[in-house]
Amino acid sequence: MADEAIIDPAHDTGEGVRRRDFINIAAVSFAGVGGIAVLVPLISQMSPSADVLAESSTEIDISQIATGQAIKAIFRKQPVFIRNLTPAEIGEAQKVDVASLRDPQSLDDRTKPGKTNWLITMGVCTHLGCVPLGAGEGEVKGEFGGYFCPCHGSSYDTAARIRKGPAPKNLEVPPYEFTSDTVVKIG
Repeated sequence: MADEAIIDPAHDTGEGVRRRDFINIAAVSFAGVGGIAVLVPLISQMSPSADVLAESSTEIDISQIATGQAIKAIFRKQPVFIRNLTPAEIGEAQKVDVASLRDPQSLDDRTKPGKTNWLITMGVCTHLGCVPLGAGEGEVKGEFGGYFCPCHGSSYDTAARIRKGPAPKNLEVPPYEFTSDTVVKIG
């Protein structure tokens, strides 16, 4: 029996990867691939969907809006008022003492330089979210000639600034830019 070699399982013969090592490597690799397979859909579902991306901005042709006229458009499922102010409306808005306003903003703060006649605001009353009147033909514009919220009586002036009623702030001006003389991009 002296010729028989004693096999020591702890003894490494240096002949390469042992079976146990191979199984460990295969199991870790399989778990890694499985983890990635779970994480990719989880992370990609957090990206905005195509319909959300489509509504992130909107372009509106303003070439047909006559001086003194306003239109209603939709931006992010909410109404937007686009108004082409008359020189008289611009003059009225600029005469108002900004310090006397509840939410002090001048007309220049609410419009783009060189485009003072174009007032673009969200069509949502800042009191409780009703849609004010005054953008459509024949609608009541309130005592200040701008917009009137029929829900609780808030009145806005020609620059869409709160002048009377429970609304705490002016109508919100969304981010916008003129892409040409006749097209405005909101959002």
